[in-house]
Amino acid sequence: MPRFLFVDFPLGNPCGKPWDVEMQYKIAGGALELLERAWLPRTTVQRPETWAEGEADARWRKRFMWVGDDNREALAKVGEARRRAQAGRRESLSD
Repeated sequence: MPRFLFVDFPLGNPCGKPWDVEMQYKIAGGALELLERAWLPRTTVQRPETWAEGEADARWRKRFMWVGDDNREALAKVGEARRRAQAGRRESLSD
């Protein structure tokens, strides 16, 4: 039965802030509680924890996936390197 525990955190941080053991414990505990108590399909629960308080909370959302004049060239280089690496892996698998 599908269940979903939502945390409004930056990508890659589903269990909370790095080194914030108390927050991570609460989120992991909430996930286990959801597994135990969700009796209906597609049950979704949103955790109350926030990444940061006030204005700092919104800053990561503004920067997430940002492409601008200040980082466009660097992102293009990283993307091209990733595509070359993927093509190399595909070639090695077909050999």
